[in-house]
Amino acid sequence: MKKLMLGNDAFARGLYEAGCKVVSSYPGTPSTEITEAAAKYEEIYAEWAPNEKVAMEVALGASIAGARSFCGMKHVGLNVAADPLYTASYTGVNGGMVIAVADDPGMHSSQNEQDSRHHAIASKVLMLEPSDSGECKRFVKKAFDLSEKYDTPVIVRMSTRVAHSQSSVELDDRDEKDLIKYEKNPQKFVMMPAYAKKRHVVVEERMRRLTEYAETSDLNSVEINSSRTGVITSGVAYQYAREALGDTVSYLKLGIVNPLPKRLISDFAERFDEIYVIEELDDIIETECRKLGFKVIGKEKFGYIGELSQAIIAEKMLGKTTEVLNLKEEIPVRPPVMCAGCPHRGLFYCLSKLKLNVLGDIGCYTLGASAPLNAMDATICMGASISTLHGFNKAMGEEGEKNTVAVIGDSTFMHSGMTGLVNIAYNATNSTVIILDNSITGMTGHQQNPTTGYNLKGDVASKVCLEDLCKAIGINRVRVVDPYNMAETEKAIKEELAVSEPSVIISRRPCALLKYVKHKPALRVDTDKCKSCKACLRIGCPAISIQNSKACIDHTQCVGCGICQEMCKFDSIVGGNE
Repeated sequence: MKKLMLGNDAFARGLYEAGCKVVSSYPGTPSTEITEAAAKYEEIYAEWAPNEKVAMEVALGASIAGARSFCGMKHVGLNVAADPLYTASYTGVNGGMVIAVADDPGMHSSQNEQDSRHHAIASKVLMLEPSDSGECKRFVKKAFDLSEKYDTPVIVRMSTRVAHSQSSVELDDRDEKDLIKYEKNPQKFVMMPAYAKKRHVVVEERMRRLTEYAETSDLNSVEINSSRTGVITSGVAYQYAREALGDTVSYLKLGIVNPLPKRLISDFAERFDEIYVIEELDDIIETECRKLGFKVIGKEKFGYIGELSQAIIAEKMLGKTTEVLNLKEEIPVRPPVMCAGCPHRGLFYCLSKLKLNVLGDIGCYTLGASAPLNAMDATICMGASISTLHGFNKAMGEEGEKNTVAVIGDSTFMHSGMTGLVNIAYNATNSTVIILDNSITGMTGHQQNPTTGYNLKGDVASKVCLEDLCKAIGINRVRVVDPYNMAETEKAIKEELAVSEPSVIISRRPCALLKYVKHKPALRVDTDKCKSCKACLRIGCPAISIQNSKACIDHTQCVGCGICQEMCKFDSIVGGNE
């Protein structure tokens, strides 16, 4: 049976059919749906881990026990998981272990563009790269076989377009796998120097064998169409090239992107007068071609920045420009904004009003950096806000401590913010940390986390109490505020900045989009009282606009949070009818 599936859904189907037993991941767009889809199969145990490092260690533990296992993450998540990855390359596996890393060319939902092939090269791990949903399923199943045959974790590199596009997938039955017998073997799994030195020899020999395998693997394919021009490519870039160039060129499509098949590349390149290398982000394949002595055309045409497309390839190689619809009126931009009723809005308005330095983190609340709130000075990576605050205040002294805060979400705090707070308590700065607890992992689509009381499958689970955790870490001053009450929130921020010890403010209000949240009736504007001062626009609520020189509230968006009522000095915003 065939089915139209998203790449991520097809990946999960591959996990199911391959007999995968244990899945542990941390949500990160564009990889999140793999684990969500895997959790729907009863035969697979699936969980959200606190972070990617933990997820990879869980998967490795299951592998050592003899089960086929998986962990998934986005590209920046692989940085977090790099520590166990590089050592897992040395230990190898018992049951097959597959890792999904989803790169995000174009930074649709990420803080950087990162080419994860570098991690595969540096860790000396096999990496496959599918180009559509059908290959996602097929490559995952093959990855498990290769993992067990060559005693290695296997990374499958996804990208935003492969993860979130649909194509036909042929469904097969599950191949249930018994646990591979676990036998104690410290020389293989205990990576102290004496054993690790011997395992490095094993890794190098494995890479030699994998290179030989890549030369003849059916994961790579050759399409001969033209006697003059050849294209070497991989992943979604192949799809772009195929659509733009058709049968006017020949193709070497690499499904194995580490290690690269040198002999296959050479045999292909020798047949053509000119060779183009089309790959997104960095020049991994292009560099290998140049090492092999071939003059190829690559990044000088296509560049290192952003996504490729059919149009870009057609323009760079064929000189064809894509016709676009010429609109008479310019379409207004629609930047991302916090939702109407977002609990973060009131807090960020207070921070902006107080003109504080705000060191931010990764989550929906990063939008606090945007106009009109303009209330964030830096955002680096998951969990960095708290550690950065400590360093900032150590450098600035009292001037920083009295005017600077860190903001971090509940899920991000559990991911990697806790250790930064330990550092503040242990090494003593008078730092104020604000945890934005919206009772869910919001940015990636409402996944559970250790503070919500539910697991991935929606079952009741242990619930971390943030107040108790912060106190256990060594923070004596911990208080909770409702960000819908801006007067209370502002007062708390002022008081905590004034004290001479570390403190935590928990800004607690569930995400307005959670299904269980009961909203108040929509507010409305009494136009007779409205003075057109536009103060209500300062909070950046998408439900508020100006019509006929008066404030206007869209009742289809408004959730009655009341923040704009606090803003209005003329009592022109009033409660709606039930």
